[in-house]
Amino acid sequence: MALSPEAIASIADELARADREHAVIERITARYPDATVEDSYAIQRVWRDKALAAGRLIAGRKIGLTSKAMQAATGITEPDYGVMFEDTVLESGAAIRHADFSNVRIEVELAFVLADPLAGPGCTLEDVMAATAYVVPALEVLNSHIQLEGRTIVDTISDNAAYGAMVVGATRVAPSDVDLRWVAALLSRNGEIEETGVAAGVLGHPATGVAWLANKLAPHGDSLGAGEIILAGSFTRPMWVSPGDTVVADYGPMGVVECRFV
Repeated sequence: MALSPEAIASIADELARADREHAVIERITARYPDATVEDSYAIQRVWRDKALAAGRLIAGRKIGLTSKAMQAATGITEPDYGVMFEDTVLESGAAIRHADFSNVRIEVELAFVLADPLAGPGCTLEDVMAATAYVVPALEVLNSHIQLEGRTIVDTISDNAAYGAMVVGATRVAPSDVDLRWVAALLSRNGEIEETGVAAGVLGHPATGVAWLANKLAPHGDSLGAGEIILAGSFTRPMWVSPGDTVVADYGPMGVVECRFV
């Protein structure tokens, strides 16, 4: 790692303050050009641990930048991950305060709810399918506290992988009951289709992203626990939203997920 523990703690505090104030800060890499991916995950862990100490509870993890659509949209080609807290998990139909987030965008995803723990190294797609209780359609609300222009994977990871909230659909399917590669969605804003995508866009199969995460956590002595929700990554480009917008994602046989921004 290139950053000192003091610098890591200072950046984590800055990001926590930006989260509370719904603000945007200067890119970390503009100020610390030598910062590494390991530094960024250390920043994220400090921020996470302070949130846990304040009483928040982890609901699961999010995986980002797993599809060509998202990599093309951000200019970043390496997947990343962040944590999701219980107070950020919303049900379909939720009214969401736009002002509670920064650089607000929506992504279309599948969420895996684990029945059994998953750990790497060596976790495979088959392991994920066996450990999953069910899969649900979900939307992710992106919440970026760092300037978007010129950002790198280091900036994004430090900012908890730009996670803000998730909106969960009601249709639960067993992973063996549907070919998850072919789950498709139509993403609309105010009645107009803006994005479409197929879940195979996430590393060929959305469960591959979950296996990637379990293996990525292993060197840090971490793993995925039973009951955790894992957002596997978007298979559409992020869609910008504004106050007053109604968002609907139609997953066909897997139902509809919707929310509105107030």
